[in-house]
Amino acid sequence: MSVLICGSLAFDSIMVFQDHFRHHILPEKIHMLNVSFLVPELRREFGGCAGNIAWNMRLLGDEPLIMATCGNDFPPYAEHLARHGITQQHILPVDGSYTAQAFITTDLADNQITAFHPGAMNFSHRNHVPTGAGIRLGIVAPDGREGMMQHAHEFHAAGIPFIFDPGQGMPMFSGEELLSFIELADYVTVNDYEAEMLQARTGLTLSQLAAHVRALIVTKGEAGSHIHADSTVYDIPCAPVAQALDPTGCGDAYRAGLIHGILHDLGWERTGRLASLMGAIKIASRGGQNHAPTRTAIDAHYLEAFGTPLYG
Repeated sequence: MSVLICGSLAFDSIMVFQDHFRHHILPEKIHMLNVSFLVPELRREFGGCAGNIAWNMRLLGDEPLIMATCGNDFPPYAEHLARHGITQQHILPVDGSYTAQAFITTDLADNQITAFHPGAMNFSHRNHVPTGAGIRLGIVAPDGREGMMQHAHEFHAAGIPFIFDPGQGMPMFSGEELLSFIELADYVTVNDYEAEMLQARTGLTLSQLAAHVRALIVTKGEAGSHIHADSTVYDIPCAPVAQALDPTGCGDAYRAGLIHGILHDLGWERTGRLASLMGAIKIASRGGQNHAPTRTAIDAHYLEAFGTPLYG
């Protein structure tokens, strides 16, 4: 059962500044800011929403199909995907561009300064949702603006149910455009901040938004998540966390669990708990694609966390 994941592929360059930004930024001089931070720690990770979701889906034994664009610098990422059995048939190279890049500097208080270069993401509209490929479900995750709109319409026209996951791309769209996405989608997933923005831009409450889709999912970090479906709000607890090491990619891990539950008709309680568990597993590892529990280990974690087996 294939899932088409429309979204970004990116390299994340993560740097750690061994001090606090506030010690080096003068508030009264913010209009003429000129600062430099020495960052002795640097790591480069494979990331992007589509890549992270696909990684977690493979851990669950599913068959993710990434549909994304990449640049001339993509070969190391391609080798990484190939090593882990993630197909690349719908990844489109864009000659003369870089793969999307995030440059993230974090201080000792976990404040972050991020610069993002979209690169090949700007050409995501060159990709088209394939029909007749046995795709059971899709997701439109953060990507180029034109590409996100196009892919939503293509999923709908092909009769393929899909999840709308605007994420950090939400500010690119007006309230009217967001409502159009919701009318086309079968599911919507946002975090609690994005949920507030979605309500403000559309003028609708969560219950009103939920009436347009099969399910509206709102993640709330350590407070768990809410799934609005079947005229009910399912209160999903947060799974126990071994160590809160790095939140990068936790939302994508949650979405992989969500997709798995929808694909396998697990019901919203079990689907939400699996999604929560995937986020908890990811947060104990640095980067979005370095955790690698076996499927047996995931099932054991689920039983330990919630007291019931995932299946049965």
